[in-house]
Order: sequence, then C-alpha cells, then structure tokens
Amino acid sequence: MATKNIMIVGVGGQGTLLTSRVLGGLATLGGYDVKLSEVHGMAQRGGSVVTFVRYGEKVAEPIVEEGQADVIIAFERLEALRYAHFLKKDGALIVNDWRIDPMPVVIGAAEYPEGILKTLEKEHKVYVVNATEESKKLGNPRVFNLIVLGIAAQHMDFTREQWYEVIEKTVPPKTVEINKKAFDVGYQL
Repeated sequence: MATKNIMIVGVGGQGTLLTSRVLGGLATLGGYDVKLSEVHGMAQRGGSVVTFVRYGEKVAEPIVEEGQADVIIAFERLEALRYAHFLKKDGALIVNDWRIDPMPVVIGAAEYPEGILKTLEKEHKVYVVNATEESKKLGNPRVFNLIVLGIAAQHMDFTREQWYEVIEKTVPPKTVEINKKAFDVGYQL
C-alpha cells in the first residue's frame, strides 16, 4: 500500500490532537507503520494547529509535503482555506462549516474572507458539514470533531469496528458512548 497522508487542521482548543491520536491508533491497529507530527502556530485558543498523520508499509518522514495530502480534515473554514494547497489533486477536503475569528480579525487588522467554501469547491473535492450544530443536537458540542472524523472515515481504509475500538481506547471513558454516536452521525452523512 502506498503511504496515506492525512492532515488535520484547526484552531487551538478544537481537539486536533485527540483526533490525530485516534488516527494514529487506528493505523497502528491496522498493522501499519505510523508517523505523527504536530505543527503549532499559537496553540492557545485562536491559533492554528496542524497535525500530520502518515501511515503505510514503511513511513520515513512525518511531514506531509504540499500537494501530497490524501485527506485534509479541517475543523474551521479559514483553516481549510489556509492549508488546502497541501491536498492532492483527487484528495478529499472535509470541512466543518464553522467560523472562529483569528486574532488579526478580532483586533480589526484583517477581514475574515467571504465565500471560503465556494472558493475551495472550485479546485477541490469538498465535503462540508456543520458538525458544531450537529454535535449540539447530540447534547455535547465538544464531540463535533468525531462527526468530522466520521465523514473522513469514508475516505480511509478501516472498518467501523476498528474506529470504535480506537475511539474506546482514546477518548475519556465517560465520553465513549457520545463520541461513538458523534462518529456515527458523520459516518452516515
């Protein structure tokens, strides 16, 4: 199998690290060599957080080059736009349709771009979900990242049972059921 390159992008506090741990655990369970790396802008709330997950027969290098990502999981619209150039031609871009203003926008030094999703759809295969709203319906807005992962799972090589097994091992014990429910919401979209 050729090495699969997954990128998770979001804003500090959105659970990108938990998500990369789930993906890493999954690839390990699948018997693959796995490399994870995290690249932080300002990891406190509001700053970009990027995680690379690479898995395959033998993975040498943890960093994904521009134009090489098979899947980009973006927890926020602007982050999707910021990192879309990492996507392969036929790669999947999964976007949580949510806006978090970065500091330059908050302080009035920049505008939040309009029409981000339309811009992205011109060049990429984009799968959009308002996972934040969907997770509120489940009664826990913090599990939105598992909804996004459920969609990403449709573009990866693992069974639903494997996902469940790793979710059970990775998330806090009290949140296993709600996280599995959230995953299912995305998986069925």
